[in-house]
Amino acid sequence: MAYKIGDKCIACGTCKDECPVEAISEGKPYKIDDSKCIDCGACASVCPVEAIEAP
Repeated sequence: MAYKIGDKCIACGTCKDECPVEAISEGKPYKIDDSKCIDCGACASVCPVEAIEAP
């Protein structure tokens, strides 16, 4: 189960830059590709608005 980005996302790009497997794509809100996400939590730890939810 992959992390999810919720409606609080401000599309700042911080999570996308942090993802080691390039699973995050731009949008409003940004999206995480379930097939690429390795559940490392790097994205959630840097989100300034806590928009990313753990699986």
